[in-house]
Amino acid sequence: MANLKEVRERISSVKNTQQITKAMKMVSAAKLRRAQTAIQQMRPYANKLNEMLRNILSNLEGDASSSFGVERPVEKACVVVVTSNRGLCGGFNSGVIKEAVKAINEKYAEQRANGNLSILLIGKKGRDYFTKRYQDVNLIEDHVLLFDDLSFDNVSKVSQSLMDAFLEGGYDAVDVVYSGFKNAATQIPTAQQFLPVEKIEAEEGESSLKADYIFEPSKEGLLEYLIPSILQTQFQRYLLDTHAAEHGARMTAMDKASENAEELLRDLKISYNKARQEAITNEILEIVGGAAALEAGN
Repeated sequence: MANLKEVRERISSVKNTQQITKAMKMVSAAKLRRAQTAIQQMRPYANKLNEMLRNILSNLEGDASSSFGVERPVEKACVVVVTSNRGLCGGFNSGVIKEAVKAINEKYAEQRANGNLSILLIGKKGRDYFTKRYQDVNLIEDHVLLFDDLSFDNVSKVSQSLMDAFLEGGYDAVDVVYSGFKNAATQIPTAQQFLPVEKIEAEEGESSLKADYIFEPSKEGLLEYLIPSILQTQFQRYLLDTHAAEHGARMTAMDKASENAEELLRDLKISYNKARQEAITNEILEIVGGAAALEAGN
């Protein structure tokens, strides 16, 4: 009977866990709808602005307003790692961290060796990983809880600090590692160069691209405002992408956990029934044996 009790307790435990995973799936699904709407509305706008920015900076050689597109020898670099604050979302965070480690160990290995690499951490999971393993780099944890408020005003403070540091020579290159949202089941860890702005290169055999823009009232005045705004919008897009990807990953993970719990319940119920039938059979055998012993005694 002890086996029956153990199986019953395990069935009860699995049922409770399944209720939790189903509830978490529903919560993530609701949050995903809002996050997905936000990134789907912003992505075309941000992509077009980024294309326009790259086009402009590709054809403003020597212009004072093209500072964000100036490429210089990379002596100091910063990698922005965007992860979630919570777990239970499958391999979401590990995928982003793996992509960040690849950039650090391959693209910026020299800067790290020279002590000129900084890692700006957004999200607790990234902080937990890098603080334990990367004591030889400058870890910036001022914006770990940025996901608590993804408004443009709040996010732009971070992007502006990176842009100011780039202009002042604090960084010669800034990369952002985030998770691109494709759909609820697919998240794509991505390393994107944020600064300097990558120029649009002409295809082989084509003439160099020229930006066909009319600046009014003045090119300098407009670009002074336009370029930082586009970069800030692009940076917010990285965070909104990751935000939607996180909820998609968690919803998928909780759905799979609920399915696994259902399969485990089926196996446990079969084990319980077998144990119960075995116990009943043993009791019948004992009764029959006792009756046979009494008859033999008589």
